[in-house]
Amino acid sequence: MDDIWDLVIVGGGPAGSAAALGAKRLRPDARVLLLDRADFPRDKACGDGIAAHGRDELALLGVPDLIADYRPTRRLSVVSPGGAHVSATVARPNHVVPRRVFDARLVDAARARGVEVRRHRVRGLATRDGHVVVDGTVTARAVVAADGANSTVRRLIGLPPSPDRHTAIAVRGYADVPAADDDVQFIAMQKEGWPAYAWSFPIGDGTANVGFGMLLPRLRAVGLPGREVLHGRLAELLPHLPARDLRAHHLPLSPGRPKPGAGRVLLAGDAAGLVNPLTGEGIYYALVSGRLAGEAAVRAPGDPLPAYRRALGKALGRHLRTTDVLARAAQSSGFIDAAIATAARREEVFELLVDVGLGAGTVPLPLAGAVVRRWLLDVARGGRT
Repeated sequence: MDDIWDLVIVGGGPAGSAAALGAKRLRPDARVLLLDRADFPRDKACGDGIAAHGRDELALLGVPDLIADYRPTRRLSVVSPGGAHVSATVARPNHVVPRRVFDARLVDAARARGVEVRRHRVRGLATRDGHVVVDGTVTARAVVAADGANSTVRRLIGLPPSPDRHTAIAVRGYADVPAADDDVQFIAMQKEGWPAYAWSFPIGDGTANVGFGMLLPRLRAVGLPGREVLHGRLAELLPHLPARDLRAHHLPLSPGRPKPGAGRVLLAGDAAGLVNPLTGEGIYYALVSGRLAGEAAVRAPGDPLPAYRRALGKALGRHLRTTDVLARAAQSSGFIDAAIATAARREEVFELLVDVGLGAGTVPLPLAGAVVRRWLLDVARGGRT
């Protein structure tokens, strides 16, 4: 039995490291193995944004000061597809930390807790005597798959990838940011090909993470090479921020009721399709789902999936159903125009949008009604639909 791991985690990003830290925090004596095909530090195409909700998760994982040396950003400015604009100070600041730094720090924290970290590319899974065998050599009581949008483990357990209609594609780079804009996160939405938007998220060192994303079917409908469209629209929306180090990546957007795994294999983060369909935010979801998967694996080693499903539903269920409904409504750019216009007039709506887009917020009916009334008024006036 000494050769059996209590938990094997595939993927060392935020979801995987959170699973390792969550398991060790709950059971310090648990034998946990973390596998990743790359050495750390390594780059990862992402918006790099870590909201206050993500910092709450870091505290639960026992690493509250992991990004304390990065400057918080308190201002957020958003322009809707039709030109509605809101700019305000968020109640709790956000951080922007390059994934090369953030992921490596999380892996180091896991290693410091006694997690064994190995470089290894997983190619096969098998079930044997009530255990999961990875590549014929590593035996585990449970496996957490945190290997990203193109998850190998998800495919190996027979679950299909995210369908195109729930997949976005984005390009990310870095740019020097003017001093006047160095303390504000900026999102510029585009009506053409909507849903689509560009972003600029200052890091605090004179540079910003910049990018542009849109739904995959919308990109294909343009009929031009993806690189040409993505790079061109980024330059069009942020002409003052010429980008370098551009890399594209897919985002498997949450369908509202994601599948959490099969048997003794639990899916977390992007591998579970846990990406906010309104904003593309995924780090918070990764930390939450990873932690809950790691805890379930050591708390209920005989049958971890039901425990994980219950915990995930309690933490994110209502929120994911909310974002699914809102994402359907947001197919109309006019709905988003109404939401941003309402947020510009009502601080509580602004904070609600932040909470839903970056955390686990839900929408109270009175506030939803205010946005819908504005939307219908715009339509009645012959405006945006």
